Amino acid sequence: MQPDDIAFYREYGYWISPVIVPPDVLDAAERGMERFYAGDHDHSLPDVPATRGWQASDGDVLRKNDYSSLRVDELAALVRHPAIGATAAALSGADGIRLWHDQLLWKPPGGVAQVGWHTDRQYWQSCSSDDMLTAWVGFHDVDEVNGAVAFLPGSHRWDITGLDFFSQDAAALEASIVAQGFNPAPFVPRMKRGQVSFHNCRTVHGSSPNLSSTPRRSIAIHLQPTTNHWRPGPAHPNDTLVPHNPTPDYTDPTIHPHLWPTPQ
Repeated sequence: MQPDDIAFYREYGYWISPVIVPPDVLDAAERGMERFYAGDHDHSLPDVPATRGWQASDGDVLRKNDYSSLRVDELAALVRHPAIGATAAALSGADGIRLWHDQLLWKPPGGVAQVGWHTDRQYWQSCSSDDMLTAWVGFHDVDEVNGAVAFLPGSHRWDITGLDFFSQDAAALEASIVAQGFNPAPFVPRMKRGQVSFHNCRTVHGSSPNLSSTPRRSIAIHLQPTTNHWRPGPAHPNDTLVPHNPTPDYTDPTIHPHLWPTPQ
């Protein structure tokens, strides 16, 4: 990674990598996704609302399932791929990076679902710094036809409200953005399989409906620098799934095993 790449990320709030994830890792992750939806899991989690997500009874809608990498080993191998963690650490300027959580995503074909404009931090307000970021990995090529993730450049510096991941009313969200004095002019990257997009937790992003004939399959990997720490405030689902330590050492590998070093 070059200094210009980091400068671009700091200026615009996102950055698209070259191909950094090998085909065999993605092939395995696709098999892991199939196993996940079939209920063939390597590990179990507590049965609470945050760990359920999409279920077959929900039908052919946008699928979002948190913590999938904690259940299926092939997905864990993708989430923990060294190139992803090392890149995230470099972009955030941290000495290391930790897994916050992940979301397995399946957008059905036929234009029936979109992801509304939102920021990740709006859902993490009490427990995240402004340096947290997300790596988004498509399991295949993505573009404006099948609903690639789009970004509003520079929006990580906006003070904006009223956005919604689940909203299907794109016009209303864009009207709200304009009413608050901002410009909803998106950048929609075309990404080859193996490329990864990274965005700051405050960057406004979303995705249009999938107009192709096949599902758009991906995983969002939410990452936190080693300097991040828990803060009092509204509970996040992670609070119910991790140990509480009044004087935590967040680099303790027995508590947080998903720790990557910054590349030298």
